[in-house]
Amino acid sequence: MIKKILLVSSSLILLFLPTEQFYNRCIELPTASTSFLNGTSLTPVSFILNGIPGLEEVHLWVSFPLCTMYSIAITGNFGLMYLIYSEEALHRPMYIFLALLSFTDVLMCTSTLPNTLCILWFNLKEIDFKACLAQMFFVHTFTGMESGVLMLMALDRFVAICYPLRYATILTSSVIAKAGLLTFLRGVMLVIPFTFLTKRLPYCRGNVIPHTYCDHMSVAKISCGNVKVNAVYGLMVAVLIGGFDILCITVSYTMILLAVVSLSSAEARQKAFSTCTAHIFAIVITYVPAFFTFFTHRFGGRSIPPHIHIIMANLYLLMPPTMNPIVYGIKTKQIRTCITRFLLQGKDNPLHNI
Repeated sequence: MIKKILLVSSSLILLFLPTEQFYNRCIELPTASTSFLNGTSLTPVSFILNGIPGLEEVHLWVSFPLCTMYSIAITGNFGLMYLIYSEEALHRPMYIFLALLSFTDVLMCTSTLPNTLCILWFNLKEIDFKACLAQMFFVHTFTGMESGVLMLMALDRFVAICYPLRYATILTSSVIAKAGLLTFLRGVMLVIPFTFLTKRLPYCRGNVIPHTYCDHMSVAKISCGNVKVNAVYGLMVAVLIGGFDILCITVSYTMILLAVVSLSSAEARQKAFSTCTAHIFAIVITYVPAFFTFFTHRFGGRSIPPHIHIIMANLYLLMPPTMNPIVYGIKTKQIRTCITRFLLQGKDNPLHNI
């Protein structure tokens, strides 16, 4: 009440000042709407991640399936990486790429889910401005790397099926390491400008983001500045990463299909196709939610309810890490065999120790 009286008094005094002094004095007066800003700039000290709009009352219930999926993703991917590391039979290019995919999946979902669960469980919605930019960088870098690894896995299947005799000589350890490094660097170099483009924007409308994590366009949309450059560059990055990777995957599977169809034996055709089914499923569960999230941000803002968009944005980062270990564990014979042998050894060890 006292603050309101002081504010009204100050306003009445300012009315009797000359125009120039009035203008200068108004700039110096703090207001409630700009209290979140960093000094006199229009850069906020922090953002408020508001969770899932429209579902605030059921945040706790929504968190349980997300937490379950995250637990499955962490356990499954770490288990798969350990299995590939410990089993010498799996020290082949296909499984090395699979381990790289699992590693990327863990980083991708961990960049958002712990913070999301804190919002849903404990209502801890505030995130530092720099931490928000860092989260944005990691989210887009690892999603770009996920796409790149799927592309490398498609090339691996192409070489294995179309050039089986030269498979080991083409995909050597050094080639795999360089391909993985280039995929990572591609994501880093293309995503770094996101942070600078977002940092330059003025945030005079507020600091509340209707999301569970800091996404490039979600942050840019609450700005009062011109976000056309952000939108155009985001589209360009999507084309350079997603478009290029999908093109490579499409060409690879077209060549694989032509090679498989030319095989005379039906059993050989079935065996060749069976090595690709898990990878095709991984492509579908990665790109379908990704395209949905990407296009709704730019073209479907009014037609799609906000809570549907936010839930899909979370599933986009959770579905691939959760499903990939399960799919590869079920569909890949070598992994099934290694898991069975590992479990049987675990049961036998106590008997040998007695």
